[in-house]
Amino acid sequence: MNGIKINHLTKVFGGVRAVDDLSISIAGGAATGLIGPNGSGKTTLMNLITGLLKPDCGTIEIDGEIFDNINPQKLRDLRIARTFQDGRLVDQLSVDDNLLLAIAENDTRKSLLQINTSSMQERLDKTLKKIGLTAHREKMAEDLSYGQRKLLEMGRALIQDADIYLLDEPFSGLFARQIENVLKLITDLKKSEKTIVIIEHNMGLIKQVADKLIVLDHGQLLASGSPNVVLKNKSVQQAYLGV
Repeated sequence: MNGIKINHLTKVFGGVRAVDDLSISIAGGAATGLIGPNGSGKTTLMNLITGLLKPDCGTIEIDGEIFDNINPQKLRDLRIARTFQDGRLVDQLSVDDNLLLAIAENDTRKSLLQINTSSMQERLDKTLKKIGLTAHREKMAEDLSYGQRKLLEMGRALIQDADIYLLDEPFSGLFARQIENVLKLITDLKKSEKTIVIIEHNMGLIKQVADKLIVLDHGQLLASGSPNVVLKNKSVQQAYLGV
């Protein structure tokens, strides 16, 4: 069960310390909710963990391996998958192809050989069934509804069969039935003892899935612990919940 340790991590944008000397531990095999006000550094932290941004200082430890900067091409080796709040779909590709693209190796020739295997097709079919898009598999991504696009984004992470899942607002903009679908997907990941980090603003939803909450404010750790304890913390209520 791969966990993540953040040690004195800092990222500065034009004088603004988006992540400010942050040290936290994310338990392996559990679901951790990453919450905080807008601009508190949540997505920046995910971008640092997945190598989309380079830290100014500090380290990231994953499964005992320490990095001062993670190469995005190494995420497969580290068994990390993530979703994006705004989605990273290729609109002119079908649902099937968007899913296959998510698991393509750097070696294009090897990828093409794998895509045509029965095991890969079985993996694709299984993922489509999980996200409820089997009937839409031949549609172009641009022709999907917003909710279907969010489900496809989730499917792109699931099909990678990772150990660590970083989910950036997976529930935002979904209807009730779609929310229930995503809740089930996350619950199934928990049952498989995957490490899950979820950015979410809906406290009702985050309390349903998170074993632990980490609260950021101005790039720093404000509080951490069980949801019931953290959400009663006066500093958290003042900074985040506005009470």
